[in-house]
Amino acid sequence: MKIAILAAMDKEMALLESMLESPHATEAEGVKCLEGRIGEHEVLLARCGIGKVNAALGTLRVIRAHRPELVINSGVAGGAGGLGIGSLLVAGRVAYHDVWCGPGTVEDAADGYPLFFEPSARVLEVARRQIPSADFGLIATGDRFISRCEEVEEIRRVLSEAVALDMESAAIAQTCASEGVEFAIVRVVSDTPGQGENIEQYKDFWTAAPQTTFGALRTILSSL
Repeated sequence: MKIAILAAMDKEMALLESMLESPHATEAEGVKCLEGRIGEHEVLLARCGIGKVNAALGTLRVIRAHRPELVINSGVAGGAGGLGIGSLLVAGRVAYHDVWCGPGTVEDAADGYPLFFEPSARVLEVARRQIPSADFGLIATGDRFISRCEEVEEIRRVLSEAVALDMESAAIAQTCASEGVEFAIVRVVSDTPGQGENIEQYKDFWTAAPQTTFGALRTILSSL
């Protein structure tokens, strides 16, 4: 299978690069990729950038240049529903938390799309079977780093099931939906908004978190 793994930041990319066998750099549609193999799969890594527009553009360019069968977004997220720092989260569903198209529309639903985006069923099945330590739930996406309790409470007013927050997942999901490509989101909780020094938690995560957490991707890929 041909699989694209997208990350938002160079820090995330650095954690993923060691997973590739026989890596080599390529560039297409203005996106620099690192291509190689993980087990039986042809895999490419690309940095999509932070935020919804960057994520959507990066995802679209990768899909149109490389035509992957599956797009996996890997990275970090803020906990919003009781998940602790270091928790591994596989998105069961994805939605925006900062969208409203006006009266008569569903709050948080993008124009022309349902409120929730559904990840690849086969990836979810594999993750549930092979990664017992993983949590599954709704990731809510918006163009803002969430750091205060009241922000989380406002998001959960509409999306009460949200267990994590990020800035890319729903944009990647929407782009994949528009291109007819399956997607999956695998993230690690890096901070907990409203609990202690949220921004300091996020900064410290990169030195404190074990890199083995990202081995969940290898586990998933080996079983697809």
